[in-house]
Order: sequence, then C-alpha cells, then structure tokens
Amino acid sequence: MSALTLVEAVRTALARAMEEDPRVLVLGEDVGRDGGVFRATEGLFERFGPERVLDTPLSEALFTGLAVGLGAQGFRPVVEFQFDGFLYPAIDQLVNHAGRLRARTRGRLSCPIVLRAPFGGGIRAPEHHSESPEGLFAAIPGVRTVVPSSPARAYGLLLAAIRDPDPVVFLEPKRIYRAFREEVVDDGAALPLDRAFVLREGRDLTIVAWGALVREALQAADRLAEEGVSAEVLDPATLAPLDVETILASVGRTGRCLIVHEAPPSHGPGAEIAALLAAEGLFSLLAPVARVAAFDVPTPLPRLEGVFLPNVADILEAARRLLAHR
Repeated sequence: MSALTLVEAVRTALARAMEEDPRVLVLGEDVGRDGGVFRATEGLFERFGPERVLDTPLSEALFTGLAVGLGAQGFRPVVEFQFDGFLYPAIDQLVNHAGRLRARTRGRLSCPIVLRAPFGGGIRAPEHHSESPEGLFAAIPGVRTVVPSSPARAYGLLLAAIRDPDPVVFLEPKRIYRAFREEVVDDGAALPLDRAFVLREGRDLTIVAWGALVREALQAADRLAEEGVSAEVLDPATLAPLDVETILASVGRTGRCLIVHEAPPSHGPGAEIAALLAAEGLFSLLAPVARVAAFDVPTPLPRLEGVFLPNVADILEAARRLLAHR
C-alpha cells in the first residue's frame, strides 16, 4: 500500500494492466520518452518498450482511428489526449465506429479502447485546456464515460475501463492530479463501472457531484454538519450509463437533491439526473431539484476562472435554499 496522488494512481494502474496483459498498449502524443504532458505515463516507455508505448503524430483523429482498429483486432489500446479540448476530433471515431462496432457486427467484434484525458479547470490554463466536456461523450450510445474523483477510484476504475470490452472515455480531473494523496493498494483489483459511490451517508440532503468537485461537496457536507444538517454525498463516477438505483435510493432517504458539476448546466449529466428524479423520484422529493454548475458560456480565460467554477460557498448557498423548503 502506498500513498499516491491521482496522477500516480493512473500511472500505477497503467503499469499493472500492461504487466498483466500483453494486449494493453499506450499511445498518444509524447507519452513515450517524455512521459506525457502531466507525466502520467512516465517510466512506461523504459519498462515496456516502444512497441507497447507509442508516440503518435499530432493528429487526434488519426490515433483514435488507429485505436479503434487495434481494439477490433484484439488489442486493448489506452489513448492519452494531452488536454480535454483536444478530444473533439475523436468524436467522429466514437460516434461512427467505436460505439457502434458491437451492434454493427452483431457481437462478432468489440472495441475495448480507453480514451484518457485530463479535463476541467482549476490550473489557470487557456480555454481549450480547461473545459468539462463530459456531456458530449455521455450522449454517445455504446460509449461509457467515467470520471474518477480520488487516487483510489482512479486506480480501480481505470483498471476496470481497460478490461471492459467496450469503449470508455476516462476523464481525469487535472485540478486534483497532485492535490492530495490517498492510500492505494496495487493489487490489480478493479472497482465496478456503472456504480455510484456513497462517500458520506446522510438523512437531510443528497449532494451528487463528480470529478474535482467531489472534494468541495465533502467540504460543504462537513460545514453543513456543523449546522446540524446531515448531507449524503454521492459520486456517480460512471456518468454513462448512470447508476439509477443508487441515486433514487439516496434521494428516497433524504427527500432533497443538489447536483454539483463543473460543466455548463444545460444538456449534460446533471440535467439527466434531474430528469430522472422528475420521472422516477418525484414523490420522494420535499423540494425542487437544485443544481450548482458553471455557466452556459465557453470556458473563460484564466482571470475569470474563479468566478466561473463552482465552489464550497456556492454549494452551501444552494443547500440552504433547498433545506428551507418544508
């Protein structure tokens, strides 16, 4: 057991998967000798060699297509994108090929690929380096979208994603890459996909958050506890498909739901969770579903990042409004 940062946990999971399965390959821009922009693949080139850790040309569409072909032929490629804003060329391959391959071939072929990308704000980078595009990928049929929120969950969920027979978009919140350490056992044990994690139990309010904002949600829950409020904190982790049962069960216990995410509020997983509660959990609700999110505008330049990103104070304000409904 070691105390690892999130980026170290990703690297440890990659090494474990490559050691256990020779079909696992790592490819992307500068993932070899340079070890990636955030050093997530550092040391893998020296350990596994250039045939399994491949530096690619500067073309996201090209190497995503390469990964689809490799996956269809039995390999398990893990593709690194340098930043979230560079994922968009991959959507063509995901929509038209990776997500359809199992259905197109009536199960004869699958596409076990993982597309990894650091995502979200908080490091004062330019706009294409600070976006939260999870809603775009969660809307693609046949593709899983997974967001870890801690080193231990990054390790276990990445192993599960690599072993899954279908494509997974794995979004790593870069703001917490090195923000804290957590004990991680490198035993090769995967965490379940499609399962939400109840990180804190409560009776008065359910806070649903993912990615970097899970930390703020837990901090807000601590502050609410000082006021006598018991908040349950839920991390969906897999945004597509959602763990409907766990979300409904939690809100059934608390009667209130606050959804917290970094992406713009419209047309994303937060809206999907709200719609789910309206359709299947309406009679459990003691108050309208509330959301804390960014704004429906492009990610601003770094000087406005503090205004754009939700924080603990925003969560507390929204929670108190919800609790005022009796």
